Amino acid sequence: MNESTKIIVVGTGTGAPLADQARAAVAGAGLVVGGRRHLAAAPVPDTAERVTLGPLAPALEAIARHLEKGGAGPVVVLASGDPGFFGIVRALAERFGGARLDVRPGVSSVAAACARAGLPWDDAVVVSAHGRALRTAVNVCRAHPKVAVLTGPGAGPAELGAALADGPDGRVLVVARALGDPDAERFERVSPTEAAARDWGEAVNVVLCLDPARALGPVRTVAGPRTGPAGGWALPEDAFAHRDSMITKAEVRALALARLGPRLGELVWDVGAGSGSVAVECARFGTAVVAVEKTADGVGRIRANAAAHGVDVHVVHGVAPEALAGLADDPDAVFVGGGGADLPDVAAACARRARRTVVVALAALDRVPAARAALTGAGLDVDGVLLQSSRLAPLPGDVTRLAAANPVFLLWGVRPPATAEGVAL
Repeated sequence: MNESTKIIVVGTGTGAPLADQARAAVAGAGLVVGGRRHLAAAPVPDTAERVTLGPLAPALEAIARHLEKGGAGPVVVLASGDPGFFGIVRALAERFGGARLDVRPGVSSVAAACARAGLPWDDAVVVSAHGRALRTAVNVCRAHPKVAVLTGPGAGPAELGAALADGPDGRVLVVARALGDPDAERFERVSPTEAAARDWGEAVNVVLCLDPARALGPVRTVAGPRTGPAGGWALPEDAFAHRDSMITKAEVRALALARLGPRLGELVWDVGAGSGSVAVECARFGTAVVAVEKTADGVGRIRANAAAHGVDVHVVHGVAPEALAGLADDPDAVFVGGGGADLPDVAAACARRARRTVVVALAALDRVPAARAALTGAGLDVDGVLLQSSRLAPLPGDVTRLAAANPVFLLWGVRPPATAEGVAL
């Protein structure tokens, strides 16, 4: 490939000076694109055209014009950290093709922040809030013990702290600012409440959200969040503490989980949670979970079950639907159990706020029409099934019979695509 048609992408690291090879590339460039501080620090020749990065589209057009006219010297793009990690490499590869790029990465801000904290980051979940919805980052922080949040305007430490102030106990925010700048670098540990009360300025690179007790996880084979719950899902009832068999049975839970579709970055409510078996199973998928339970002993069981399975579940002691008014964040999905006379009203309240789906479990035939009407009345497309299962049970003489479980109706309502709100990961 002709040198003048190449795009050399140089990651400047976290304040480290450009390597000799990168300086040579800049010195021979025909067009240099970068942020104001990057251009000021680089040996850009007087003969080269300069484009200061602001909005991305004008910079891409300038690169395209340079390539079309075959200008003297290659294009050099200066970027912070590792430009292939939530950086400009994606946009350049989409527009000009990866074969044209010569990428020379620096140290990413996430790697640098974790190094300053003395932590490995192969088990960290990294989420970008730069130009994206903050709720995804908040939900990931609620569900995972080590999260690196790439910040942006309106999505910095203060906003993150405010959203997490009533989140899991013990979370610490580590705010890394001006990484690599020997005069301005700051690395501070604060509580979410303290972060919310501060004005952090514009130099924040990344925020680590840590559960200090679990921040140093076990040795991993695959980096990032776990891809699914260890040991499968729809766990047996004896995997949970419960009262008098008052627990959503494994067969029902399996279909409920399939319809809820819990995933990383989302929020699930388990309303009328009982033992919290559905809440815990959703949390094992990496979802942020709020469990609403009216009994004090039920609240204790949910917390004990969450701790036993090593997940975070935020438990609210209250009676639905009234207790739902105190939940500020709308859920992506809701599971409604409990089966009381007020279940249709609870289902309706949940359906009005659910972004994606509501699943309702009912044992009483008489309440199915009202629950279905509650979901359809909120604009959801409704379907359902009667689940009847029989389990193998031993008989004397080393033989086996089928023991029938109580039948359960499972209804689910899905928000139509035209009105559903997606979550960008």
